[in-house]
Amino acid sequence: MKLWSGRFQEDTDKLVEEFNASIGFDYKLAKYDIQGSMAHAKMLAKCDIISKEDSETIIDGLKEILKEVEEGKFEFSVELEDIHMNIEKRLTDKVGPVGGKLHTARSRNDQVALDIRLYLREQIEEIKELIKQLQSVLLELAEDNIDILMPSYTHLQRAQPIRLAHHLIAYQQKFKRDYDRLTDCYKRVNILPLGSGALAGTKFPIDREFVAKELGFDGVSQNSMDAVSDRDFAIEFLSAGATLMMHLSRFSEELIIWSSSEFDFVNISDAFCTGSSIMPQKKNPDIPELIRGKSGRVYGNLMQLLVTMKGLTLAYNKDMQEDKEGLFDTVDTLKVSLEIFARMMANTTFNAHKMKESTEGGFVNATDVADYLVDKDIPFREAHEVVGKAVFYCIQNGKNLLELTMEEWKEFSSVFEEDIYHTIAIETCVDARDTIGGPARKEIERVIAQEKKELS
Repeated sequence: MKLWSGRFQEDTDKLVEEFNASIGFDYKLAKYDIQGSMAHAKMLAKCDIISKEDSETIIDGLKEILKEVEEGKFEFSVELEDIHMNIEKRLTDKVGPVGGKLHTARSRNDQVALDIRLYLREQIEEIKELIKQLQSVLLELAEDNIDILMPSYTHLQRAQPIRLAHHLIAYQQKFKRDYDRLTDCYKRVNILPLGSGALAGTKFPIDREFVAKELGFDGVSQNSMDAVSDRDFAIEFLSAGATLMMHLSRFSEELIIWSSSEFDFVNISDAFCTGSSIMPQKKNPDIPELIRGKSGRVYGNLMQLLVTMKGLTLAYNKDMQEDKEGLFDTVDTLKVSLEIFARMMANTTFNAHKMKESTEGGFVNATDVADYLVDKDIPFREAHEVVGKAVFYCIQNGKNLLELTMEEWKEFSSVFEEDIYHTIAIETCVDARDTIGGPARKEIERVIAQEKKELS
């Protein structure tokens, strides 16, 4: 018999039962549902809504059920629809009718809102820790490879020379912002909705602040209709998750390109690659490709919940049952992607010779020639044109800028002197850019030390 069956005269259609049930996925909330229920039972006794004896009986029963869940012995039933009713039914089987007192002064509407927040709160902390681990790996890689010079790119065309460490720290900074976004999101997750009832609160003299303190919430929701109808916190998390996956995907794209024979910048460990069933020579960067692909499903989860919520009137609607599967999937995808990406990067090596060699083509020091002319009191726009002509001359004659003779330099401007060769040497170009956030060695060392200190 359904726990809500009093008003109904017909049995639920079996197909409706299956279609309506959420236990197939919200079983993941079991631990959090029990955690919330124990705090609720404790509060009911504190407020003399139920007796202390009944509260202790309920809590002992819930502890036994939690043990069953943790040991994989709990049998979930589709007929009981969701995790809340599965646990309540098991509780009454264990402790008798007193178990039915647990649902006093609450609804499944505020109960599920609580469970999701408890779940997401814990998952955010775990994801943040994984982000920190990835940042640590990138900072170690940057420190270990600080002497490797390489071209940077715009439009996938060689732009200016940098240190590999500068490129790695660029991603570390993106992941740092991802960490900060999740920290900020946590503030909105960590608000207690329990006590809002179905949508209009309760007439019982409950103590919501007590429950909030028991469960470690920073505050209590201030409007019962908003509390049960709100999934903004989940949407915000999915948005932060989508941004995080976008950063992993961009990094993955570069690793895929860099590992190709056309670039040959990077060697991803064999442990994180696969081969071909037909081509014996192949070593495929499957892990970066999978992460790049999985970003799409995380984007989809965000869009799905946005579309689900966009037309719902206040307060709770059954559409909101669709909030969980995408949320769970995003959490799982983020966690495995971050963990495997960090492991992969820790076992990745870089081809210093090939990277340095690539700085010798593409005229990556052309901007430095223009800056040289500016130092000689030539307006930048005029300098830009002079260097453009020099580059065109080099293309026509199969040279790079460092190969031009002094006589050839003088053809473009009389201000060129022998010091041009030192000025546009690749390492000089890089280390001359020592402003805050620049690629110079001393600036990179400062940033690495600063970021390591923050992480610790």
